Amino acid sequence: MAFARTCSVALVGVDGVIVEVQADLEPGVAAFTLVGLPDKALTEARDRVRAAVCNSGEAWPQRKLTVGLSPASVPKSGSGFDLAVACAVLAAAERLDPSAIADLLLIGELGLDGRVRPVRGVLPAVLAAADAGYERVVVAEQTASEASLVPGVTVIGVRSLRQLVAVLTGATAPEEPPDPIGGRPDPLMAGLMLPSAGVRGLPDDRALRLDMADVAGQYEARRALEIAAAGGHHLYLKGPPGAGKTMLAERLPALLPPLTQKESLEVTAVHSVAGLLPAGRPLIDTAPYCAPHHSTTMPAIVGGGSGLPRPGAVSLAHRGVLFLDEAPEFPVRVLDALRQPLESGEVVIARSAGSLRLPARFLLCLAANPCPCGRYSRRGEGCECTPSMVSRYQGRLSGPLLDRVDLQVQVSPVTRIELMERDTTAETTETVAARVLAARERAAARLEHTPWRTNAEVPGHELRTRWQLAAGALNDVARQLERGLLTARGLDRVLRVAWTVADLAGRDRPDQRDVRTALVLRTGVEQGPPLPERGRSRYPGIPAQRRSGPDDEWPDAPPETPADGKEAA
Repeated sequence: MAFARTCSVALVGVDGVIVEVQADLEPGVAAFTLVGLPDKALTEARDRVRAAVCNSGEAWPQRKLTVGLSPASVPKSGSGFDLAVACAVLAAAERLDPSAIADLLLIGELGLDGRVRPVRGVLPAVLAAADAGYERVVVAEQTASEASLVPGVTVIGVRSLRQLVAVLTGATAPEEPPDPIGGRPDPLMAGLMLPSAGVRGLPDDRALRLDMADVAGQYEARRALEIAAAGGHHLYLKGPPGAGKTMLAERLPALLPPLTQKESLEVTAVHSVAGLLPAGRPLIDTAPYCAPHHSTTMPAIVGGGSGLPRPGAVSLAHRGVLFLDEAPEFPVRVLDALRQPLESGEVVIARSAGSLRLPARFLLCLAANPCPCGRYSRRGEGCECTPSMVSRYQGRLSGPLLDRVDLQVQVSPVTRIELMERDTTAETTETVAARVLAARERAAARLEHTPWRTNAEVPGHELRTRWQLAAGALNDVARQLERGLLTARGLDRVLRVAWTVADLAGRDRPDQRDVRTALVLRTGVEQGPPLPERGRSRYPGIPAQRRSGPDDEWPDAPPETPADGKEAA
């Protein structure tokens, strides 16, 4: 009896589980049995491995062969076990030294000619190997750069099974020239790249970065975008068609700071599993942008699929922006499924084949028209929708979902002057992003010894007890709570936004102006007496840019309140 063992990795979502691949040869009728809860693609490895071994110039053992994948209770899928199975069989047949592969972890698919093909999910697999103490990993040559992102692991990139056998036996590795594909896409990369699923903002898309200066007008919405990016706050843009909601949302990812090393590995791992990692750019260091169509199903949004679930849009937008244009057109069940990841920053999916936890710390941006025709306003000019149609349309965004959105901004139509005249005072994305980065650094310094890094992540209890606001800062909030216009969750989110406004303004703690700004951004209704900045912005804590036009007053500003802060009868 001959026996050999080596290791590979099974992916459960974006987490890797070390799998021991065992090969046993016994006298008897030649047969190949694969056990250990394999799926259909893994079961077919018997034919792929046999053909690859024979076409690599090695003899296939003519005995009873049993290959076991342990632990047997963990579901195993995909073709990434081929390389480990082939080496275990060759070691059991005494073609390789069993001790040479015992501490080796192998990941790769085998072609019938013996070439090693890359597979998805190499980065999370190598991360799991490093956590388990493995120091040497063998992968396909095309994914060696991705695997090398994990520190402390020696990566061996091979082009064929012949090369790997030569490396393990100490022989001279044969040259394996690349296929003459004549300028066509490399067929070996077909297993890595899948359709993009609406994800943008990856390293290959830097040329598509859009500038904030291209947006005409919309100074309030621009300020809201800056606050959302600085604190990681969710944003709801509501306004008529053509006002610029989509233009604003597309420019939001460029305002976010570059990803840290840890965040880059998290995002890269998710995209590697999903098959969205660009060829030649193994590390994603910019915030992703995911904008699914409103006909997208729930599994595509939160994750799912047959067998073990795959990452959905909420995970593909991890550490980036998830933009839902025409949000009321999404199915209500899909929208309400976002409530749990919005709170926890992760999504837990349970299926009959198993459960898994996927990261989902994204910035949600919703955009919606005021009614089906899009022309509804308080003046009622031009809208042909009945009151019941308007109520039904707006009710598709449930109260519990909107209660989790920090910033709710009315986007007004662009005026003729704003659209036709060039605004030389409009700030570029680079200028705004610099302020966002400075505000993030202030928040990170304050939260240095905590598990949080942005204001949107801090629990409300910590905000109310650990970090004190200026005296009298919560007067307006207390009035809203007494009236029942603000929930407990709403109070927490107002405090988070107030801290972000203070960080942008360079203040050590929020005062009444910052809290009032946060309250206006959440409710859309101004509180208290007018302040000097009022002529330039509805948000007293942050001065807005100068408007182009004969006057600086906002067209739809709510009526002034008396100086004593009491509402008129």
